[in-house]
Amino acid sequence: MDYVLTSHSLCKSYKKFHALSDFSIHIPKGSVYGLIGRNGAGKTTFIRLVCGLQEPTGGVFNLYGEDSGTKGIYSARRRIGAIIESPAIYRNMTAKENLRQQYRALGLPSFDGIDELLELVGLSGTGKKKAGHFSLGMRQRLGIAVALCGNPDFLILDEPMNGLDPQGIIEIRELILKLNREMQVTILISSHILDELSRVATHYGFMDKGTMIKEMSEEELNAVQKKCVRLTVDNITALSVFLEKQNIEYSIVSDTQADVYGEINIAQLITGLFQSGCNVTSMHEKNESLESYFINLVGGEENV
Repeated sequence: MDYVLTSHSLCKSYKKFHALSDFSIHIPKGSVYGLIGRNGAGKTTFIRLVCGLQEPTGGVFNLYGEDSGTKGIYSARRRIGAIIESPAIYRNMTAKENLRQQYRALGLPSFDGIDELLELVGLSGTGKKKAGHFSLGMRQRLGIAVALCGNPDFLILDEPMNGLDPQGIIEIRELILKLNREMQVTILISSHILDELSRVATHYGFMDKGTMIKEMSEEELNAVQKKCVRLTVDNITALSVFLEKQNIEYSIVSDTQADVYGEINIAQLITGLFQSGCNVTSMHEKNESLESYFINLVGGEENV
């Protein structure tokens, strides 16, 4: 398999604190790679190392065939566009002025392609409106446009959907899919919004305490996620009591819904619940959520 970015035994320490420890990753060319971990797991630290904002204290990463610490890594980094923590935009400038400023910073010979970039991210109609008056979703899309200046083929997005409303999340999701599927841009996404991440990612890396726990493709994840039936009922307490007595694995989703796992006889389940004073109003089969899989993988219920 052709990889854009790999690392081997990568370490980053701050005195006695080890932000990354023996960290390894493999990001296939053409993938949307979801990097998942709790707060403080080391996701942003790794991204900063790759982008050259910090230096590793041990190990090595390889970007487009160039090892970190060699002269070739500087030219390899020119193929990266990145948003780290927040978009790098000037709020007192228009969208077009922001892109022109980035073109100058990159030393590009002309402003060719700016109008196309604005069209791509849905900001072509903003005219003289300053970025400071943009919505959060518009600023995020402008940040992605800035990251795309210079035509990179590897895009790194650190929490691109953080704080967005549902419409803003949909717009960023559609943009990510368009960049990947139509323009063949490889994308690394670090995100806490796992339900949304599962809609775009083709590969996953699960990390904890600075170490990669597991890497897998979307197909491999689907194969190992537990199957379940989501029930909507009128008495969640009676449902819980009944399932406990039957020793059936389940998880409560809301005050009217629960996921029931394992091989179950639907007819017997519905009949037993009815006799226990619980009516099932709807049901459908589904896979275990990405968040549940991650929690089961690393243990605990801390914030992702």
